[in-house]
Amino acid sequence: MCSDYRIRQELGPIEGTFSQTRIPLRFPEGRPNIEPRDDVRITDRGPIIRMSASEAGAAEMVQRRWSWPGPSGKPVYNFRSDGREFGSGRCLIVADGFYEFTAQADPKAKRKHKWLFTLKGEPWFGIAGLWRTNEQVGEAFTMLTAPPGPDVAPYHNRQIVVLPPSDFARWLDPAVPAPEVLRPLPEGSLEVRQIC
Repeated sequence: MCSDYRIRQELGPIEGTFSQTRIPLRFPEGRPNIEPRDDVRITDRGPIIRMSASEAGAAEMVQRRWSWPGPSGKPVYNFRSDGREFGSGRCLIVADGFYEFTAQADPKAKRKHKWLFTLKGEPWFGIAGLWRTNEQVGEAFTMLTAPPGPDVAPYHNRQIVVLPPSDFARWLDPAVPAPEVLRPLPEGSLEVRQIC
């Protein structure tokens, strides 16, 4: 399951793509300095976009922690979307790639193969997410997962939900039924490259 993703995009291209949604994008905590990172890992901070609580019809970008502590204390960084509606707390996690890991053919090898997935024809994409406030860590987000699409199935039995720009507004609108948006992309939508 996704425990590592990438964001190399600067704010300008993100704003440009998001403008296609016709939802004004605000920065309630100031314009974030999005540092390009090849690896965003569990408990790191990352940019998310969610609907604004203070301005109807607008969205806001903030940087928050990836994962909150679950009942057992383990981080909730992925959350199954199957059969759920998510009437509140929806967000887009800003990314331009995510990773999956597979075992080496040699059982003695300690390091797994690392595969980078990117969305063809798009400089960045949204990962369907949820945000909430947690007593221990404050506001945090998690990634939603679904059964794998054809591009991910050879690498893992689940996948995060990758949203192209055409689905951004639909995911952020809690009136849109979640199953209409939370589905794998068609075959050939994701490019896959082996990193190691």
